[in-house]
Amino acid sequence: MLSLSPDSYQEKTIVDIIIPVFNRANTVGRAIQSIFNQQFKKYILWVVDDGSTDNTSQILKKWQNLFPANQMRIITLSKNYGVSTARNRGIQAGQAPWIAFLDSDDEWKKEKLFRQIEWAKKYPEHPLIHTEEIWIRNGKRVNPKKKHQKKGGRIFIHNLELCRISPSSAMIQRSFLNKIGLFREDFPVCEDYELWLRVCSQTEVGFINTPLIVKYGGHSDQLSKKYKAMDEWRVRALVYQLNDSLISKKEKQELINIINKKCQILLNGYKKHHNYKNQKEIERIYKTIQHLSEKTT
Repeated sequence: MLSLSPDSYQEKTIVDIIIPVFNRANTVGRAIQSIFNQQFKKYILWVVDDGSTDNTSQILKKWQNLFPANQMRIITLSKNYGVSTARNRGIQAGQAPWIAFLDSDDEWKKEKLFRQIEWAKKYPEHPLIHTEEIWIRNGKRVNPKKKHQKKGGRIFIHNLELCRISPSSAMIQRSFLNKIGLFREDFPVCEDYELWLRVCSQTEVGFINTPLIVKYGGHSDQLSKKYKAMDEWRVRALVYQLNDSLISKKEKQELINIINKKCQILLNGYKKHHNYKNQKEIERIYKTIQHLSEKTT
């Protein structure tokens, strides 16, 4: 592997780092500290304050004074638009050839960017590079289950069941992201899952099998706590892939199988919990999938 000293890659900004934040005054400092400590220094940090009403803005200004001039930049949105909009505003503000994401409640290991840039030099065919991670839940380290196992290569099928690429671990080429499109702003949750499906339908991805991020969970303000029926949004994301000409026959069949399975689970859940809000839409998708399934078998 080509080895690079932390400051020898190029004499310009290589990575735009995007942190979206909403009312995370208690954790955003930890996230920013992990950026400040990075071995690789050729970056600009864009923190997008998504309409925070706590003292997040004061925390951000204090940190901004600690960075070299203009290396940390703050974008303040007039109201809470959601994580997709916040990330997209940060992406659109930057110009670096690579983009990396960090959620405001997670943190990076100091060698994270450095290792990904090394990988990018050795494997330029990978427009996205993600890493292994450490999980902390309610203050305690836990081991991810087998179903959460991460990998690289052609992983479209591997990512159908659930999201196996963490935003905080991902670094993606700007040119590639511009080609496939940014985060969908109409997705209040599973927006990362939807984007990674588009990525993985197009290309192989790189994976560094070393924990280079610490991912925190279990707190009450996580989106997964707010949205109980996450599979509703996963189904919507999966349906968009049905017309993708770049997926193989085997991949399309597995895609159909997963949509069919998730629709059945959702419809059973609606009946059990007497929650019929989105039942008609899922029933429509289920009937379409049944028809496609008959055609492909």
